[in-house]
Amino acid sequence: MKERKELHSSTGFENKTGESISRKGFLSMTGKYVAAGAIGSAVISGSTNSAQAQKKVPVKTSRQPSEPDKQIVLDKWKSEFDQASAPVPMPLPPEKRVGYAVVGLGHLALEEIIPALHMCKKSKLVALVSGDPEKMKIVAGQYAIKAESCYTYQTYDQIKNNPEVEVIYIVLPNSMHKEFTIRGAKAGKHILCEKPMANSKEDCQEMIDACAAAKVKLMVAYRIQYQPHNRKLRELLQAKEFGNVKFLEASNCQSSANPDHWRHKKKLAGGGALPDIGLYCLNTTRFVLGEEPNEVFAYQYSTPGNPLFTEVEEMVSWQMKFPSGVIASCSTHYNVHESRHYRVLCEKGWLNLDKAYAYKGQSLSRAKPDGKLELHENIGIAEVNQFMTEMDYFSDCVMNDKKPFTPGEEGLQDQILMEAIYQSAKEGKPVRIVNTIKADYRGPEPELT
Repeated sequence: MKERKELHSSTGFENKTGESISRKGFLSMTGKYVAAGAIGSAVISGSTNSAQAQKKVPVKTSRQPSEPDKQIVLDKWKSEFDQASAPVPMPLPPEKRVGYAVVGLGHLALEEIIPALHMCKKSKLVALVSGDPEKMKIVAGQYAIKAESCYTYQTYDQIKNNPEVEVIYIVLPNSMHKEFTIRGAKAGKHILCEKPMANSKEDCQEMIDACAAAKVKLMVAYRIQYQPHNRKLRELLQAKEFGNVKFLEASNCQSSANPDHWRHKKKLAGGGALPDIGLYCLNTTRFVLGEEPNEVFAYQYSTPGNPLFTEVEEMVSWQMKFPSGVIASCSTHYNVHESRHYRVLCEKGWLNLDKAYAYKGQSLSRAKPDGKLELHENIGIAEVNQFMTEMDYFSDCVMNDKKPFTPGEEGLQDQILMEAIYQSAKEGKPVRIVNTIKADYRGPEPELT
C-alpha cells in the first residue's frame, strides 16, 4: 500500500504525480472540470465542513410506507405572513389513472389539451382519433401512443374494444359533436365534449338521451366553472359581502383572420362570435349569479364585404334579465383586439375579473367604500392549468361514480339561450325564456384544491 502523501494546506488537492497544487492552479483546474460537468462528483476528503454540508436533513411527512395514498405533508417553512403553498402534488400511479382518447387534433387539442393530460394527477392519454392519419402518426410518436390505439373517423367505433380508453374527449368542429358523442356512448365510453355542446337544442337533447341510454357520463367542458378565480368570485357573491348584485357587464372579444377556417363556416360552427367565445359570457354569468335568465334582448352586426363574415356574425351584443332583477349586459366580437373580462356591480362595491375567460393570467380585484376612501384590493390566487383541472375533475367523477357539475343539461340550457339571442337580434325585440330543464340537474359542487 502506498504511503499517503501530505496534502497542500492551501487546497487539500494533489495532481496526478502526487505534487501538491497551489490555490491558483486548483482554481484553474476546477474551472476545466466544471466546464466538463465533472466537478459535481468530487468529494473533498478530510473536510469537516464539507461533510456537514453534504449531510441530508430528513423530511418529515405524515405518510407511512404502508399508506401510499395518504397526502404527503412537508415540514412548515413559510410564515403566516406569506401566501400559503398549495398541497404537494399527489399524482396517481399511471396504471390507476383514467385513460382518455382525444378526438380531433386541431389547435385546442395539440396546444392545450394533450399537453395538459401529461400534467394530470388522475388522467392520462391512451388513444387518438383523427381524420388526418399522417398528423396522427406524428402525434402518436410524440406521446408514445400505440399504433393500435390510433383511430380514423371511420374506425372510431372500434374504440369499444380498447379497455384502456374510459373517457372520450371530443374536440371537433361543433357540428360533429353529436355524431361522435352518440357513437362514443354506444361504444360504452364516458364523454367529455367541448363547448358549445352542439348546433341546436335538438342535437343537445339527442346527445343527453344517448348517454343516458348507454349509462355513461356526459360532461360539457366548461373549464371556467372549475377555474379558481371564477369560483372565488362566485363564492364572494354568495357571501353577499357587498350586498345584492344589481348589474353585470361581460365581454369576450378576439381577432380572427382566416375565412376558410371551420369557425367561419355556418354548417360546421353553427354561428360566429356568439357560440365560440360569446358563450363564455353567457355561461359564466349564469354560473356566478346562480340563476337563469327569463328574458334576452340582442343586437347583431357584421361588416358588409368582409370575407370573414359572409356566413357567420362578427359581433353580438345582448342583455339578460334575471328573476332577481339583475341585468347582465354582454358582448362578443370576432374582429377586435383580444379583451376578456367581466365586472359585477353590487350595492356596496364591485368585483372585477380581468382575462376572465383566457387560458391563464386571471386577475381578480374588488372595491368598496371606507368613509372618504375607496379601497381597492387585488386577490392573489395561484394559477392552475384549466384543462388539467377539468379533466381530473371528470376522472374523479368516473372513478367515484358521480354526476358531473356541468352535465349535458348545462350545454342544452346555453343552446336554448343562444337560439333566443339570435331570435331577438333577428326580430329586434325581447324574447321570453321558458325553462323546461329541471333546476337540480347538476352534480355535486367540485372539491378543488
